[in-house]
Amino acid sequence: MSTNTVVSQKFDPKMFRNVMGHYPTGVAVVTGRASDGDLLALVVGTFSSVSLDPPLVSFMPMKSSKTFARMRECSSLCINIVGGEQEEEMLRIARRWENKLDGVDWYMSPSGDPILKNAVAWIDTSISSNIEAGDHWITLCEVHDMEVTNPVSPLLFFQGGYGSFVGTSLIARLSHEILPAIHSAHSAGDALENLATSIGCEVSVFAAVSEDEFATVFHSLSSNASEEQSFASRLPIVPPIGDTYMFDKPAEVQDRWFRKLNDPSEEILETHRMRLSLVEENKYLIAHLPEEGSVAYEQMVQASNEYKKARLTPAEERAIRQMIGSTTVDYNQRELVDSGSYQVGSIVFPVKDPNGEFTMTLRIGQLPQNVSGSTVAEWIALCKNVVEEIEN
Repeated sequence: MSTNTVVSQKFDPKMFRNVMGHYPTGVAVVTGRASDGDLLALVVGTFSSVSLDPPLVSFMPMKSSKTFARMRECSSLCINIVGGEQEEEMLRIARRWENKLDGVDWYMSPSGDPILKNAVAWIDTSISSNIEAGDHWITLCEVHDMEVTNPVSPLLFFQGGYGSFVGTSLIARLSHEILPAIHSAHSAGDALENLATSIGCEVSVFAAVSEDEFATVFHSLSSNASEEQSFASRLPIVPPIGDTYMFDKPAEVQDRWFRKLNDPSEEILETHRMRLSLVEENKYLIAHLPEEGSVAYEQMVQASNEYKKARLTPAEERAIRQMIGSTTVDYNQRELVDSGSYQVGSIVFPVKDPNGEFTMTLRIGQLPQNVSGSTVAEWIALCKNVVEEIEN
């Protein structure tokens, strides 16, 4: 029989948070009403079930929390389990010092405390006891009432980022939902193959699985193109990828797309905003190669190969976004001059799916280099003809 020896050790706070960050936690918003009528709200990642008999739950607020100092005096508290689509709402609450529920839709619980409109579930409680635990309190609460009101995947905090749970059955369902796009692309298969051969390039058709991901539904290579330089079968919709999908989406969806970049400058944001406007106007976008040529795409190809893994941690996803967002490919649009010489990296075209929505993209890449503006214009015309064939 072995004897376990516990060794006391001081940990670097950064290391402690890093290790603990590898364990996912749910996110909850605790609400209450102060004696003066003020509405209180506190975001916690420490909510937990404690006991069935009697029914007890707990959460662990920081001792320094001024909001919790007021909550301790409340006769009741309502714990809201936050859904996966409520990240922005939760962050607004967390960032505010006061009036935290301003602009947030809520209704009253039986105890008189706020329930967030789209919360997965709510639990009416009252504080039973507070136990000191280092720089936090362990707050035990008696449960008085509870209900599931929006049975969706909850919001999770993991490795410093927020996300939600997606089961394999949902992935299968999403794959099934892009079948019409697959059929549309393959119905124009001959035209797509001829496009690759006539230009001497790579031709791909992508379909949006969600606002976060493209799936490749058709791919063809000419004898001049290489599989090693092609994107993987799954692509994250992270700027600059996705403008052909995002251009006609609501502003809030476009904003979420922009925020996938790591602290972008206003200049970079303006470039992507301009591209969204141009794709709406012209129905195509050109990417130009920098001086180093096609090697500029190697980082993006590597990122797509990493992304196609079945499961990614938030840290891996952030690294992939950084790789894609920091590409040296030139996405600024230029006026084509017939006699000019161009090194075009790729041209993308939005394509309507069978429902008439722009969820598909035609992309040509690995193109011949140092070509005239008139040649590029011919490519664009050929591609637009193929887009029409896919859509019809």
